[in-house]
Amino acid sequence: MKQIIYPGEAFPLGATWDGKGVNFALYAENATGVELCLFKGINDETEYVKIPVTERSNLIWHVYLPDIKPGQLYGYRVHGPYEPENGHRFNPNKLLIDPYAKAISGTVEWNDALFGYEVGHPDADLSFSNLDSAPFIPKSVVIDPRFDWGDDKRPKIPYYNTIIYETHVKGFTKLHSDIPENLRGTYAGLAHPATIDYLTKLGITAVELMPVHYFLSDRHLRDDGRTNYWGYNTIGFFAPDARYAAGDKINDQVTEFKNMVKELHKAGIEVILDVVYNHTGEGSELGPTLSFRGIDNTSYYRLTDDNKRYYNDYTGTGNTLNANLPNVLRLMMDSLRYWILEMHVDGFRFDLAATLARELHEVNRLSAFFDIIHQDPVISQVKLIAEPWDIGEGGYQVGKFPPGWAEWNGKFRDDIRDYWNGSENMLADFAGRITGSSDLYEEYRRPTASINFVTAHDGFTLNDLVSYNEKHNEANGEDNNDGESHNRSWNCGAEGPTDDAAINALRARQKRNFLATLFLSQGVPMLVAGDEMGRTQQGNNNAYCQDNEISWLDWEHQDAELQEFTRQLIHLRREHAAFSRKSWFKGEPVKGDGIEDIAWFLPDGSQMNEEHWHQNFAKSVAVFLNGQGLHAVNSEGNKVIDDNFYIIFNAHDAPLDYKLPAKKYSADWKVLIDTSKPVFNPTDKIYQAGEVVHVDGRSVTLLQHQLIKNDTGKHL
Repeated sequence: MKQIIYPGEAFPLGATWDGKGVNFALYAENATGVELCLFKGINDETEYVKIPVTERSNLIWHVYLPDIKPGQLYGYRVHGPYEPENGHRFNPNKLLIDPYAKAISGTVEWNDALFGYEVGHPDADLSFSNLDSAPFIPKSVVIDPRFDWGDDKRPKIPYYNTIIYETHVKGFTKLHSDIPENLRGTYAGLAHPATIDYLTKLGITAVELMPVHYFLSDRHLRDDGRTNYWGYNTIGFFAPDARYAAGDKINDQVTEFKNMVKELHKAGIEVILDVVYNHTGEGSELGPTLSFRGIDNTSYYRLTDDNKRYYNDYTGTGNTLNANLPNVLRLMMDSLRYWILEMHVDGFRFDLAATLARELHEVNRLSAFFDIIHQDPVISQVKLIAEPWDIGEGGYQVGKFPPGWAEWNGKFRDDIRDYWNGSENMLADFAGRITGSSDLYEEYRRPTASINFVTAHDGFTLNDLVSYNEKHNEANGEDNNDGESHNRSWNCGAEGPTDDAAINALRARQKRNFLATLFLSQGVPMLVAGDEMGRTQQGNNNAYCQDNEISWLDWEHQDAELQEFTRQLIHLRREHAAFSRKSWFKGEPVKGDGIEDIAWFLPDGSQMNEEHWHQNFAKSVAVFLNGQGLHAVNSEGNKVIDDNFYIIFNAHDAPLDYKLPAKKYSADWKVLIDTSKPVFNPTDKIYQAGEVVHVDGRSVTLLQHQLIKNDTGKHL
């Protein structure tokens, strides 16, 4: 039957089903012709109909097809000049993925036909390929957007009450025996009651999911028997990756993702997506032609000024999306709004976000990307977290992002590691990090701009941080040349697993020290999935290609003591606003009791002065936190008055005796945490002002002065 064709509309971009048919719209400024190709099945080698798209409005090609329904597979062939030296790489022999596809079927089947040039030709990418790529490329899918969200509401947890848990959709549940086997490693696995029960008991308020946008697994990895496990290689910015769907129907990837969000929201857990808008999976000039490159190369990528054959690469992946171009900005903003409005996610962590801030070649925090987000009534209202660096010149931008943004604080990670590893001259930096990094954020943001972390997916796990001095990435097949070489790690006396009881005890203590520092610091803590149970990657600090037991969480072999310690630590933080202030410490008397909001002390109980901060040998410090006058409020809207706390950090290898400060700073102190012990074990002993507290080497001691309050929250 002949397909009926109507002109359609230029808006919205992508394939939009209206209940009667589908409108298709594609931006391709420099194209001379566009063909819409329809397929009957995922494995079809050729389209059953090829429709010339003749309508063009505002550089957008569009057509409307009545009677086309959700589930329809499609792609584009785009005509235009093939002039790599001028930036143009049109090749109608290549079937192209719709940049606005809401679902993408299957995975790439690597073949030379996927490349716009003739692979192996002496002229490389200057040659032209006549091979048809349709049999080997995933097809875009028309979706049915309808979903029963019920009374789904975003938890809208303020930053100061947020506990982030960075995890991988597949790796978190792949080995979880309490989850049905067919659901493990999927969106449905994350939505399973066993998963949600674990997260809620641990105290997590937000899961930060490593990339779920449809991504490409590199050809060289496949050829070596590996795969792209992390997913930082996006090719579809609207489609949840089908590899994480338990069902085998084309639309399952969308409905399962939505249901995962819905179930997590019911438990009061937010969903933050790790998104990669800085580059695509098409790579360098020698990469495949899968979507953007073939649709209109010069309209999507940053090309070098002197020869547009090549790409500016600020990401280390071969290309960089050009966020200065209006159509690319629109793509990014449309994608963000889609995930918020249609998929109900609660925020984003932007991979290599400094790339998005580059105006021409320099990083400019007032770039158009950030200006648009700042004024957008939808995007500006969710959590926005930057990875504030890229590999280009001037790309390390920690502390320089605009108001409204939080940042992965790489300086927190580095300084906390250095302090606990015994580095000298760290006291002032350590104190700055645990109080919110005011040197980075105080000018126009709050302490909650700092996303604090000791470990992340990229690098050692917490267990490996205290077990290895060197990376051990041999399994990655790159002769151990990949990954960071300067890890600021310390193996405590032996490289890797050991039977030495003393070394293992020290490692366990160091893990507790890192966790205690993380959750007792001002800012927003981020815990990496599995760190609370002692997960190891066997010294691999760059497991991006390890879709196996190296990366998956081992639920059968857990460090139960560490897990319980972490759980109690998280709940302690959530119960006490003193550790999650909304405002900066001033070091000034607090209205109500006349005592400073924060004060620092030496082992003899005297207050520190400027000279003490610069003593290179000093590795211990005590800090008093005043629980009065906090700017947090409880669920009833009343100002929180918290207890007073006294934290002693001792990175010396030898024990120290700390004299508690004068009664002015509280009396009746009780030890809550002593990281020299494997579990929370508060004692009944009450310490008075002037008494001595014994603090073991390389340990943290937390003391609490519990204030007596009446029902209104006021002191008696």
